[in-house]
Amino acid sequence: MRRLPIYFLIDISESMVGEQIQQVEEGMATIIQTLKSDPYAIETVWISIIVFAGQAKTIVPLQEIVSFYPPKFPISSGTSLGNGLGHLMFELRRNVVTTTYERKGDWKPIVFLFTDGVPTDDAKPAIAEWKKNWGKTANMIAISFGDEANTQILGELTENVLLFKNTNAGSYKQFFKWITDSIKTSSESVEKNTTGFELAELDDTIVTKVDLTKTAPPSQYLDNNFVVLAGKCQNTKRPYLIKYKKFINSSAYAGLNYQTMAYRLVGGYQVDNNYYELSDGNDHNFRINSSELVGAPTCPSCGNQHGIAVCVCGQIHCVGSEPVSTCPTCHTQGTYGYGSEGFDINRAQG
Repeated sequence: MRRLPIYFLIDISESMVGEQIQQVEEGMATIIQTLKSDPYAIETVWISIIVFAGQAKTIVPLQEIVSFYPPKFPISSGTSLGNGLGHLMFELRRNVVTTTYERKGDWKPIVFLFTDGVPTDDAKPAIAEWKKNWGKTANMIAISFGDEANTQILGELTENVLLFKNTNAGSYKQFFKWITDSIKTSSESVEKNTTGFELAELDDTIVTKVDLTKTAPPSQYLDNNFVVLAGKCQNTKRPYLIKYKKFINSSAYAGLNYQTMAYRLVGGYQVDNNYYELSDGNDHNFRINSSELVGAPTCPSCGNQHGIAVCVCGQIHCVGSEPVSTCPTCHTQGTYGYGSEGFDINRAQG
């Protein structure tokens, strides 16, 4: 039996925390449920899911869809596209059956890459390897979630770079329906011995093809679409993330309209200890001043009133009404007060 391998390479960096990763989980479950009732897909499609943050990991090995169970997605630190691509190519070399004189191999693999931010590593070596070894033997569709800031580097991977306008829950449903339809048309195509790769028709209100001539390459390995702060609960010792989204703040002064960039609170999210598993393990000196952040959450783990207290060690934890707080990272004890000035906070790469 000739298989049509479908790989999902999914960004699980901190900026995906919250609604985005939940919608991806639900969307993947919908894809599988729909494909299981399609006669062409059930005969040919095999699916694997690889996630990447600072490191990459296969969370669903390549398998036929009849035995596929949609996974839960972790969240971790960084957006190492290079590590994600490297792990993808390792899995392709290990699993894809090539054609020989004695047998027909698998159909050309299809890769759906989902990312919502700027890569936080130098991905050029991995991109060069992809273009050399897989550019003509696999089909890649790179999809940016909600922003075109990272599409230049995606354009070095593939000409199929798309922008998903993730504006609401309904748009996610339409987006994953488009993914499902694209897999179905491709599986039907291989069954009929035609091209083997056919994307469904695009709805420009949901998914658009990016004009790569108009985008500029990112200048740094930091995602400035979001600010994500990584903290640890003083009581439960569990990690949590605080997510802010960029917005432009307009203000009038002396008859002039000034526009300044700031970040508005999206929410606080408890994450599992596997948050550390796929981080890159490096210390990054990225900071933001508290004056640029609008809003502050309670602790998403224990409910302490303040979710952002910065210890002398530089790490973030929560504080409540206790007279003396203990940093869960360095175990320093002390008391906190309020100040009128902004202060620098360590931020994650996003």
